Amino acid sequence: MKENRTLTGLLFISPWIVGFLVFNVYPIVSSFYFSLCDYSVLSPPVFIGAQNYMDLVRDGVFWKALYNTLFFAGFAVPLGLFISLSLAILLNFEIFGRGIFRVVFFLPSLVPMVALAVLWQWMLNGELGLINHVLSPFLHAWNFLFKTSLNPPNWLLDAHYAKWGLIFTTLWGVGNAVVIYLAGLQDVPRYLYEAAEIDGANFWGKTWHVTLPIISPTIYFNTIMGIIGAFQVFAVPYVMAGGGDGPERSLLFIATYIYQNAFDYWNMGYACALGLILFLVICGLTLLATRLSRKHIYYAGK
Repeated sequence: MKENRTLTGLLFISPWIVGFLVFNVYPIVSSFYFSLCDYSVLSPPVFIGAQNYMDLVRDGVFWKALYNTLFFAGFAVPLGLFISLSLAILLNFEIFGRGIFRVVFFLPSLVPMVALAVLWQWMLNGELGLINHVLSPFLHAWNFLFKTSLNPPNWLLDAHYAKWGLIFTTLWGVGNAVVIYLAGLQDVPRYLYEAAEIDGANFWGKTWHVTLPIISPTIYFNTIMGIIGAFQVFAVPYVMAGGGDGPERSLLFIATYIYQNAFDYWNMGYACALGLILFLVICGLTLLATRLSRKHIYYAGK
C-alpha cells in the first residue's frame, strides 16, 4: 500500500519532474559542458578544458562589466528597498483615495521593459529631457548663489552619469515590491501598536520596534529578489545604449556581455562560462545576505 501511494504521488508530479529536468537541470549541465569547449553554435563543440575561464580572468571587458553590475546593484537594491518600504508604510495609512494612490504607484511596474527604456531614454535626454527641464531652475539658483557654473548632466552620453540614470529608471518601477510590503503590513497585529502607544512610542518608535521586525521576512524576500534582478539587468540598459555599451562601456553589464558573446560574436562557450560565473556570484551574494540577516528575521510561527 505504501509503495502504491509513493508511485501514485510520483505519477502526479511527473509532469513537473520532467519539466524541471528538461528546462532546468539539462540547461545547467549543458552550459557547464559548453563552457569547457570552443563552441560557436554553427560547428560542433571542441573541448578546450578551462581555457574559457583563463581567458575570462584576463578579460578587461569582463571586469568592467562586473564593476558596472556591482555598482548598479550596490545602489539600486538599497535605494529600491528603502523607497518601496517607505511608500508601502505611507500607503498603509487610512487616507482618502488610498486605493487610487496604490494603483498609481503600482502601474509603472506593469510597463514592458522596452517601453520603459524608450520612455526614460527621452526623459534623460540631455537637451530635451524632462529630468533636466526640472533640474535647470535649481541649478541656475545654485549657480547664482554660490557663483558656480553647473549645467544639467547629459545622462546617457556621459560615463559619470549613465549608471545613475539607469538607477533612477529602475526606481520608477518599485510597485511590485510596494505591493508585497503592503501584504506583509496587513499581518502586523494591531495590539502590538496599541501596546507600543501605551508605552509612549511615537510613529518612529512603532515603525522601528514593531513594524520592521514583524515584516522582516518580507524585507528579506524583497532583498533577495532585488539582488537577483539587479545582476540580471539587461533589456533596459541594452535599449537605452542603442544596443551598445554606452559611453566608455558605462552601461555594459554582465548579462549584456553574455548576450554579446553568444549572439554577436558567436562565442557560445565563452558566454556559457560567463553565465556560470554570474550564477555563482548571485548564489554567493544570496548566501551572504541570508547569513547576515539570519539573526534579524522574525518568524511568528517559531
